[in-house]
Amino acid sequence: MAAPPSSQVRVHQPFQGTRILVTRATQQAGSFVTRLSAKGAEALCVPALTIEAPSDWSYLDTELHRLNEYKWLILTSANGVDFFVRRLLTIGYELSILSQVKIAVVGRKTAMRLDSYGISADFVPPSFVSESLIEHFPGKEEMAGAKILYPCLEKDRRELLISELSKLGAVVVDVPAYRSSCPPSLPSAVIAMLKQHIDVVTFASPKTVRYFYQLVSQSEAALKAKPDELFSKTAIASIGPFTSKTCQAVFGRVDIQPEEYSLIGLENAIIQWALSR
Repeated sequence: MAAPPSSQVRVHQPFQGTRILVTRATQQAGSFVTRLSAKGAEALCVPALTIEAPSDWSYLDTELHRLNEYKWLILTSANGVDFFVRRLLTIGYELSILSQVKIAVVGRKTAMRLDSYGISADFVPPSFVSESLIEHFPGKEEMAGAKILYPCLEKDRRELLISELSKLGAVVVDVPAYRSSCPPSLPSAVIAMLKQHIDVVTFASPKTVRYFYQLVSQSEAALKAKPDELFSKTAIASIGPFTSKTCQAVFGRVDIQPEEYSLIGLENAIIQWALSR
């Protein structure tokens, strides 16, 4: 059967005419923006943070030289995977050294990034949050004295993960593997864009919430509006409860939160929001 004329092909575009701000680091935003745009959105990237190497590699390097002492390695983000693996290779190790330690990750995207290096995670919790990792962590009864290496974001580790695993008797060693910082200011093109109506602004981490609010506050004179006024009619979309807590603190509300705490889940939640308007 011949395909129908192109003019008769209907493309499902639930976001048609919807303006969505994506507040992620530039190197992270591409695929999410592309998917939103393919569904009809005017998706715009506003880099609210930059991702960089830690201010001091020595802490991680010391523990990499002791990797054989660890029972578990915990990685909680795709960025953490990248910086950890690259540093391991930089100081002269082969990835095969990771076969001597079990690896737990938080989130499908983190697991996929690890897999891209040819390494499979030994444990991925059913939900993409630290609480799920703790609840379902294998071999809890054998945690007493077990050393766990946790390469984390500098000055922003997941305290709950450390405290709960420590209660099981584990020795959790957290070391900075990467850091994030706030860009100095918003580009003039972004300021011009923010003066127009925005339907949804998305946040994928607590820091993007705080940094974005800080950047907009710094630009009040150019925007001729305070952040609360600027986004009073904009839906605040959060990737999950950890980020939602910061959205509540900063904006006083969260309008969209997915059941699956991932970018795919966030995308689907925004679709449901758009269709219900």
